[in-house]
Amino acid sequence: MNLLVDGPKDARPALVLAHGAGAPMDSPFMQEIATRVAAEGVRVVRFEFPYMAARRTGSKRPPNREPVLRQAWLDVIEELGGGDHVAIGGKSMGGRIASMVADEAGVRGLACLGYPFHPAGQPDRLRTAHLEALRTPALFVQGERDPFGSRTEVEGYALSWSIRIEWLPDGDHSFKPRKASGHTLDAHMRSAAAAVVAFVHSL
Repeated sequence: MNLLVDGPKDARPALVLAHGAGAPMDSPFMQEIATRVAAEGVRVVRFEFPYMAARRTGSKRPPNREPVLRQAWLDVIEELGGGDHVAIGGKSMGGRIASMVADEAGVRGLACLGYPFHPAGQPDRLRTAHLEALRTPALFVQGERDPFGSRTEVEGYALSWSIRIEWLPDGDHSFKPRKASGHTLDAHMRSAAAAVVAFVHSL
């Protein structure tokens, strides 16, 4: 499996991140988060699900079915020495699938960046059932106006005590705020990375 690694090789636990549904592991968002987190002494490992890895052969495919995505996560965790050595997470879909295997794999922690609580425009189709009983310590970094689950919506959900949510004011699904809000994407990316670093160091 092709991995991208940033940060010190001996840092424990490593933070393993998966990409979202439509962008690869070296997208600008993933690259910036990995660089910022690694700069603070965390080993960051990125990988791609099979459908995204196929882009290297010129093939463009839709996301794999859930069992394939889950198995890809389990394979990466095993390749890196098992759950006790890693925290896992990722952007949107990557973080959602990580959350589905976290307890099973016995990982140290879970860090989701823009968790998709429901499909955009379909707030009744919640993706939260497994989060109600999640045992793994978890950090979710979310934009307040994320169309996949706004702050107003999410604060009404029954989520596990193990989940802490860091809200980015006026941020969207990729943390970008509106100009009129007075906030900036750069500041939100710094805040997101800092929250992830503090979380990983606390494990």
